[in-house]
Amino acid sequence: MSSTLSGPPRRGRGRLRLVAPPPNSVHGGRLRRDDEGDEPGARRPAARGRYRDDRRDRRGIDRPDHGHPDDVGYDDEYDEYGADDHDENDRRGPGGSGGRPERSRRSSGASAARAGTSRSGASGTGTTRAGSARTGSTRTGTGRTGTARTGTARTGTARTGTARTGTARTGTARNSTARGGAGGRTTDSDAGVRRVHRPGTAPRAGAASGAGRRRPRPLPPRTYRLGSPRRRVRVAILLMCALLGILALRLTQLQGISASKYAAQAEAQRLRTIVLPAARGALTDRSGHTLAQHVELRAVYANPMNVKDIRATAAALAPVLNVPVDTLAQRMTTDPKRNIKFVYLARGLTPDVGDKVTHLELRGIGITEERGRAYPAGPLASNVVGFMRQGVDDVLVGGGGLELQYDSLLRGTDGERQLLANPEGLEIPSGHTRQKDPKPGSALRLTLDRDIQWNAQQAIADAVTSSQADGGTVIVMDPRTGDLLAMADAPQFNPNHITAQDTPALGNRATSDAYEPGSVNKVITMAAALDRGEITAETPITVPPSIVRGGVRISDSEPHGVENLTTAGVLARSSNIGTVEVADRVGRTALEQALRAFGLGAKTGLGFPGEGTGLLPPAKDWSGSQAATIAYGQGMSATALQMASVYATIANGGVRVTPRLVDAITGPDRKATMTPHPAGRRVVSAQTASTLTRMLEAVATNEGTAPLAEVPGYRVAGKTGTANRPDPVHGGYAGYTSSFIGFAPADSPRVVVEVVLDNPKNGYFGGQVAAPVFQKVMSFALTTLGVPQPTTKPAPLVLDLDK
Repeated sequence: MSSTLSGPPRRGRGRLRLVAPPPNSVHGGRLRRDDEGDEPGARRPAARGRYRDDRRDRRGIDRPDHGHPDDVGYDDEYDEYGADDHDENDRRGPGGSGGRPERSRRSSGASAARAGTSRSGASGTGTTRAGSARTGSTRTGTGRTGTARTGTARTGTARTGTARTGTARTGTARNSTARGGAGGRTTDSDAGVRRVHRPGTAPRAGAASGAGRRRPRPLPPRTYRLGSPRRRVRVAILLMCALLGILALRLTQLQGISASKYAAQAEAQRLRTIVLPAARGALTDRSGHTLAQHVELRAVYANPMNVKDIRATAAALAPVLNVPVDTLAQRMTTDPKRNIKFVYLARGLTPDVGDKVTHLELRGIGITEERGRAYPAGPLASNVVGFMRQGVDDVLVGGGGLELQYDSLLRGTDGERQLLANPEGLEIPSGHTRQKDPKPGSALRLTLDRDIQWNAQQAIADAVTSSQADGGTVIVMDPRTGDLLAMADAPQFNPNHITAQDTPALGNRATSDAYEPGSVNKVITMAAALDRGEITAETPITVPPSIVRGGVRISDSEPHGVENLTTAGVLARSSNIGTVEVADRVGRTALEQALRAFGLGAKTGLGFPGEGTGLLPPAKDWSGSQAATIAYGQGMSATALQMASVYATIANGGVRVTPRLVDAITGPDRKATMTPHPAGRRVVSAQTASTLTRMLEAVATNEGTAPLAEVPGYRVAGKTGTANRPDPVHGGYAGYTSSFIGFAPADSPRVVVEVVLDNPKNGYFGGQVAAPVFQKVMSFALTTLGVPQPTTKPAPLVLDLDK
């Protein structure tokens, strides 16, 4: 596309023509002179910044024409100050000749540039851009040199309706009127002010038809510039390097820093630890007869997660375990959300039952070893040996008696076996295994004699039944060493099968139950008086029908008139009144000291679980009546073992020894160590003990209160006791506690036997219900121990001065 401009060309220049832009160019066309050659080296005008038609700015966007009359543009046109309306880069545009246009073309006197050309309204006809020329303002002279812009000189003259006639700077005058018509932009002065068209203004309207005016070209479609692929590649490489760096750091942590930690966790997932229970030490009597022993047992368990058919599995196990099918199925049915992998189906089974279950090869069913405890003698000495119970992690621990007292010693040290197993818990045959053998527990050899213990249990059980008592206790003791040969309770229990009904019998009455001893305590009052020289065995004591102490009337068990007895007679006939009169001679403080010296109010030193101390208030707190009743065993309490120790002290010549129950301890190396014998402590003199022994012999005669306690062929010394029984529910007293304590042979004591019946209802006097039990147990004990019969006779004593 090309266009020619009307009007004579300026001298020295060719005509201007519009050169079409190259295809796909974002720039508009440019004006080109006719005489401008295309040969190489020919000077070309600047492509940008010199012409106004079809121009685009630097960003490739068309500048709106808005009716600008410069359709053909101006050659090298600058404003009066020599400044183009483009920036410096536009004036050095890529299409230029390499330098900015000379400003001398606009300076005054440059007649060579615009020679012969006037800018008056009359000259420069040709193509008009507006309806009228710039009238009233001519540029005279040669070019602009020496010619002032006179007249109306653009000042106050709107460019409305005027036209720039002629060819711009090529012989066509430039009118000084406004470009934009009525709506165009006006200027205040023409001098030094460039007329710049602003976007949004009305196009320049010419007076003529606008010949030579080019219609605005439509904007070309906007093109988008693609991003650089190098940038995307760089970003991808950076992200990949960062990812590889993170993986390298993680790999370094896993295989370098935390390798051992994760290796241990992985091994723990495969490693299974099976506890190898240690064999619990056995308990035997003094002769080596087993009372308790360790046995191997089996437990059958299930992993419900691996059991495929619960009903079929239960049906296969039921006849072997002797458990109903429904019960087994219920135990194996668990909540899947809880992910339970272990549940017991049966425990305490014999090894042969475990072998039968193993041969079934049931999926999800396993066998494990368990600690077991067996008591071959059943209930024999169960109150002493004790029982087992389930502890933490279903481990059997001592629940009472010696099993509890020596639990840590009997238990031993468990071993363990570590093996590799699959997720189902089955051992990997080729896996590495480690095993630590268990260390068995120590065994205890007791001081009990199995035969004497059995006889004592039978005797007290029969007595409880015949007397309709609530319970009973028998203690058999060697006074020289303190060894307990038997401690029997009734009722009894079988530690192999403990039921809820056996709960009241699980303790040991001999060491835990305290009772008011009654008349058996009179021996301490007599010992205190004899040892202090207050009385002798034949000291006369007047016994009235009753006495009053502290406002309380005291009488004997049977009514009588005034009696004249000796101290031996008071003890033989068990007179409460006569004992109080002897206690008055001793005094409260001395009596309390004697009671505590014999071991009352404190534990015996046996260390048996649940051992009691009884109750003995200090003398300063005794009331008037209590000071009298304590003398004959009321208003204070003691255990059966404490009272047996009192008589053992007298039988041992006045020296008290600590009771013993464990004779020796055999370690895992099968080396037996004897338990020490605590040193005895003298309580009363040997003479006092001998006198008391002679006085006690009179009790087990026809003149005393317990002729039923006599043992044929042996001299027996002992004392009956019939005490009011405290009522633990309603308070006060209800019922009786009947007892008899003695030793034999009296001239050289070898055995002490104590019998206590709690609340007998078919007779309650000690000489009536307790003495026969004593006689039976003592006779058997002496025979079992092979104690020879004595050859001496007791010296006669006067008991009743009235006879």
